[in-house]
Amino acid sequence: MTNGVWHMEDHHIDIWPHKHNIIGVNVSAITYDEALPVVIKAAKARKSVSVSHLAVHGLVTGSQETQFRSVLNEFDIIAPDGQPVRLALNLLYGTKLPDRCYGPEFMSRLCQRAAKERIGVYLYGSQVPVVEALRRNLIARFPGLRIVGCEPSIFRPLTGAEDKALVQRINDSGAGIVFLGLGCPLQEKFAHQHKGKINAVMVCVGAAFDFHSGNKRMAPEWMQRCALEWAFRLSQEPRRLWRRYLPTNTLFLSKLLLQLTGLKSF
Repeated sequence: MTNGVWHMEDHHIDIWPHKHNIIGVNVSAITYDEALPVVIKAAKARKSVSVSHLAVHGLVTGSQETQFRSVLNEFDIIAPDGQPVRLALNLLYGTKLPDRCYGPEFMSRLCQRAAKERIGVYLYGSQVPVVEALRRNLIARFPGLRIVGCEPSIFRPLTGAEDKALVQRINDSGAGIVFLGLGCPLQEKFAHQHKGKINAVMVCVGAAFDFHSGNKRMAPEWMQRCALEWAFRLSQEPRRLWRRYLPTNTLFLSKLLLQLTGLKSF
């Protein structure tokens, strides 16, 4: 074990990556190389585990909403999805993270390992055309990948019977990894509610469904490196996203400054 992370040779995965408080939300100081073996090991054992990737929007939402913050802080891994979140970890705690742990990229790396290890994958979320295109694209990119289930969201709360049937479908499929593309905060709430019920690692990846299906364009790499992905996505969907990015980015910066200067604790 290094830096609080269990690697493949360890016998247990009871200790997860160390977390640090950023404006009230506990975020895992973790890289792709540290997260991947831990998740794969849990998936092989079909452990009920919750993993998410938070950018600024999710972090600010958790900071403002007590109930959602409690949900996030019970996750096994909350990876720094956005560059600003990685930079906050480095500034506040000196974690020296060289890169973020981006949900779409982590999904690709997990699928590559799952194909090699013959771990079943289940896709849940988005709309029928998106999730079907996602399934085709992943199988084409990762030969041997076993997608053992694939279904869209129904965009309303599930009834008790529907929820029980969904859990049974996922567990009966033998999936070790369930990718959730319900969007933040719905996917995190789903994973939290189904911890201990779904016998698999539930990985919240949000927009990765749209990106890997070809439904939406991903920001150029240089914009991702410069923490400008939000600007690219805003330019693609200004009407939908301006209410998300402009207020939340301002709130994040102001709250982070308060935490950095010690003027306020979260």
